Amino acid sequence: MNDLKGAGRSQPSHLVTGPILPTLVALAAPNVLALGVLSLVAIAETSYIGLIGTEALAAMALVFPMIMLTQMMSSGAMGGGVSSAISRALGDTVRARVLAMHALVIGSGAGLAFSAIFLTGGAGLYALLGGTGGVLVEAIGYSAAFFSGALSIWLYNTLHSIVRGTGNMRISSAVMICGGLAQIAIGGGLSLGLGPLPQMGLVGVAIGQLAASGLGALFLLWYLTRGPSRLKLGFAGVSLDRALFVDILKVGALACLSPLQSIIVVLILARLVASYGTHALAGFGIGIRLELLLVPIAFAIGVACVPMVGMAIGAGNSIRARRVAWTGAGLSGSLIGVIGVVFSLWPQLWAGLFTEAGPVMMAAEDYLQIAGVGFPAYGFGLCLYFASQGSGKILGPVLAGSVRLVVVGLGGLVVLATDQPFTMLAMLVAAGMFAYGAATALFVWMTRWGPAKP
Repeated sequence: MNDLKGAGRSQPSHLVTGPILPTLVALAAPNVLALGVLSLVAIAETSYIGLIGTEALAAMALVFPMIMLTQMMSSGAMGGGVSSAISRALGDTVRARVLAMHALVIGSGAGLAFSAIFLTGGAGLYALLGGTGGVLVEAIGYSAAFFSGALSIWLYNTLHSIVRGTGNMRISSAVMICGGLAQIAIGGGLSLGLGPLPQMGLVGVAIGQLAASGLGALFLLWYLTRGPSRLKLGFAGVSLDRALFVDILKVGALACLSPLQSIIVVLILARLVASYGTHALAGFGIGIRLELLLVPIAFAIGVACVPMVGMAIGAGNSIRARRVAWTGAGLSGSLIGVIGVVFSLWPQLWAGLFTEAGPVMMAAEDYLQIAGVGFPAYGFGLCLYFASQGSGKILGPVLAGSVRLVVVGLGGLVVLATDQPFTMLAMLVAAGMFAYGAATALFVWMTRWGPAKP
């Protein structure tokens, strides 16, 4: 692709020269608003499922980590690799356009692979995690409905990542808000059978998710091909190039290990909780859903860091890139820390949204009171992970995820072997979060990001 070098040079961006905190807040604000709406979507969906029954809540606890894995890999991990590559190439708009087309090829292949994996192996996985009887039946149906459309999820998030790589957060956020509202309406109507719609339970929730992502993907595709996008997509004159796949995958593929490790942590905990019974599993599902909703908040700030870090690295200014990363991490840790304190002190504010069943409520409250203490460290580390994608140096934050996995894995074996109470699992979750935040900070501090000055 040597013919692409030097073509289509763009002017320096305010993302490279503007004051860090105000610029970062301006970029992150639309993301925070959009992901706040998506948090309302998650609350609404869990409310629907709570109305369906305890078995449905327990089934959600088994399947939701797999859905989050899909979202985290397609938007935060591989999506981060896409945004990073495009932001570093924006000085050469032709190369950036070709990179975007390669990203869509990667997203299409990954979406089809996810469908194949979970449609063929989902039933065995949920049984292995402790699903039995009606819970297992509900989980299999929910999973099959969602993963039949994994391609639309991957394309939707890949297109978002392309737009965010150009530094345009507003369009991406507006589409997410509209998609979230559509998801609430469609998923709620189909799951509960409102009006003339059929009552489809968990399958209706999945259809709402797929419909919203499909409509959003169509709009983003129009925006990037015929709309006023800074970067124009088109297959004309584009040929696949191994070097450009490598440019995306050297960050994205490695970054995918981090959400995989996070989900393995959740699955280990879910398997342990299943031994305490259906009520405990349902309560854990309510609690862990809050934890997983913290990821979008850190993502909202971290993804705003990616183009700022990437463009600073592209300009040869690693000092500014690091300042962006640390500033974003501090902001993320503070916001998520406030959430942790609130729900640790008043867990019923969250648990009461989804259930009135005494045993389920008790399990959810026990979990949140203890695990919430670790939220600030988790938010700090997560934002550093996303920000590091802009530098192209992601190995350290991924290794930090391995540290957390080891803490939870070994601790889980001890809890299982010594027949500890449910609250010990929550303590293990908090310990893992602190280990993750500290390890991420250490690895980023030790990693060289490139030249110090432009």
